Amino acid sequence: MHTMLTKFFEYGEEEIEYLKSVDRTLGAAMERMGRVERVIIPDLFAALMHAIVGQLISAKATRTIWERMQNRFGEITPQHIAKQSADDIQACGMTMRKAVCIQHIAGAITQGAFNLEELLELSDADVIRRLITLNGIGKWTAEMMLINSMERRDIVSWGDIAIRRGMMKLYGLPSLTKEQFDAYRLRYSPCGSVASIYLWEISFE
Repeated sequence: MHTMLTKFFEYGEEEIEYLKSVDRTLGAAMERMGRVERVIIPDLFAALMHAIVGQLISAKATRTIWERMQNRFGEITPQHIAKQSADDIQACGMTMRKAVCIQHIAGAITQGAFNLEELLELSDADVIRRLITLNGIGKWTAEMMLINSMERRDIVSWGDIAIRRGMMKLYGLPSLTKEQFDAYRLRYSPCGSVASIYLWEISFE
């Protein structure tokens, strides 16, 4: 079986110490948990496909569908995926809407209508702006690309239910407003992505 090239999100003492200094509650949780690793997919196309598969479903379901796709199509490249029908893609266990999006995006990239590599040169905000022009890509999916593929340093996603749940658990909040969320996000900056890695872990504890 072809396995996708993955690595861990790179961060070190500097980010950990910074977050501990700006937020004692988060710092204490980080101390208790030790180092938390986040697996990322450096390949932009594979990461984008993975993010679409993961929209609105659990991490476990995402993993199952992703394994089926790799078994069925081999390497997840625009050329391989563009050749598949939406029915073949859907047969891996996702909704038809996602399958159609995946097929369209693979086609657009193969035909040169969308250049993923150009994203590497852009700011976070411009990456989001460019990605959401693609059918089926919203802000959450774009933010997942920034953190889970491009290793951008300061991403904390309001659209991510697990991140919000992690925040509520960490600070003992019965609910979370966008204003509260933004205050925490600004506090973590410029190391928001490492905070996110811990918040995800907290939400599943």
